[in-house]
Amino acid sequence: MSGVGVGPYTELTFDADGDCDPRQRAAVDRLDATDLIVFSHGWNSDRSTSTRLYDRFFAPFPALVAGSPGVRLGYVGVVWPSIRFSDEPIPDFDAPSAAGGPAAGPELDAGTRAALGEFWPGRGTELDRIAELLREQPESEEAFAEFGFLVRELLAGPEGGPVAAAPAAGAGGPGGGGYGPGGGVEDVVGDPVPALLAEDPLVLCRLLTEGLREAGAEVAGPEASFSVGGGLKRLWSGGRELLRQATYYEMKRRAGKVGERGLGPVLARLAGARPGVRVHLVGHSFGARLVAYALRGVPAGARHVRSLTLLQGAFSHYAFAESLPHARGSGGALRGLQRRVAGPVVCCYSRHDAALRVFYPLASRMAGDSSSFAGFDERWGAMGHDGVQAVGGAVRLTLEAALRDGLPGAGCVSVDAAAVVRRGGAPSGAHSDICHEELARIVVSAGRIGR
Repeated sequence: MSGVGVGPYTELTFDADGDCDPRQRAAVDRLDATDLIVFSHGWNSDRSTSTRLYDRFFAPFPALVAGSPGVRLGYVGVVWPSIRFSDEPIPDFDAPSAAGGPAAGPELDAGTRAALGEFWPGRGTELDRIAELLREQPESEEAFAEFGFLVRELLAGPEGGPVAAAPAAGAGGPGGGGYGPGGGVEDVVGDPVPALLAEDPLVLCRLLTEGLREAGAEVAGPEASFSVGGGLKRLWSGGRELLRQATYYEMKRRAGKVGERGLGPVLARLAGARPGVRVHLVGHSFGARLVAYALRGVPAGARHVRSLTLLQGAFSHYAFAESLPHARGSGGALRGLQRRVAGPVVCCYSRHDAALRVFYPLASRMAGDSSSFAGFDERWGAMGHDGVQAVGGAVRLTLEAALRDGLPGAGCVSVDAAAVVRRGGAPSGAHSDICHEELARIVVSAGRIGR
């Protein structure tokens, strides 16, 4: 049983390097459909959570295209190794963790600790010590230094060495979508470490504690102090957030790799095997990055990818830009690739998304750029926070206007979805509030399905 109520449905399961079972690729080729909805989840914990999300999101589609002659929908769920902390609920259908719910305070509950072990296999020693520090919350600078070292060890490169050092300030692009292939920041290999993982852990934990307050999370105590014995325990909430941000950084790297090396070749193969099938790509959070990076694998002249819909995309709002406002000689990592989509690239965003409004810019800022510690800096903004930026001719619409009047036939379109993407508690806000018929209607409209 797939756990998904629509059909025909199949899954593509990728590992962290983008590898997939050839039998699953063949199953996609065999789907009896004129239009394939290919959806990638963002942060997650297991396959069951993914399939429940797909079941909810896909449910409206059959009725939306009912009566359209010659249209046969098929559905593909992309499953890839990502992680979701227990305090990041998905509205309306989230299940309690193995421990019965998130732990109170910074410590890790059993479910999150287990998920971290699956996300970083072979790192049990480091994870056990991290969990111990979060549980004991020692009031010493040495403990925070050790914690920061252990978190960075989790991000060691594939050969066990450290992740590449960050460039000097101004040398790299935005952490979520800077320069293109070979430029460093958006390369799927050798992604440099952002400031969040390269600077003083105590400073970072204080900043993240303040970010949690801004996002509406409960953080014990008044304004934290740096003095030993003067409130350092209060900063362990920021320590837990530092660990969470490390998982985001790893997911960002993986999403780009899985998209380019995994889903991209599947789409290229499909263009040859089923030239008449129409593909509609949909991604949420880091899954939006995954499906966007799959465009690197789509043949330049192919016309089978008919739409790309990004739901609360956790990658740079400059990704498709030909020229960056703060670095005119460089463009976004996916510059020009929107032209590999035969229809529009639609970015749905919401101001209620605290994960992208508060934490994404802080986590994406590169080492040495202390200016953006003070607040939001447009260089580090995400698609899902304020839409596509710095792309000539890009259209901006309200959700009401998009549903009433339809979407442009091509190009980048930003849709303010805050009218429906609005529910969710701290720290992520409405980031996962995406299971709405209105958003399914956006996908149908973008792909001209049934027209």
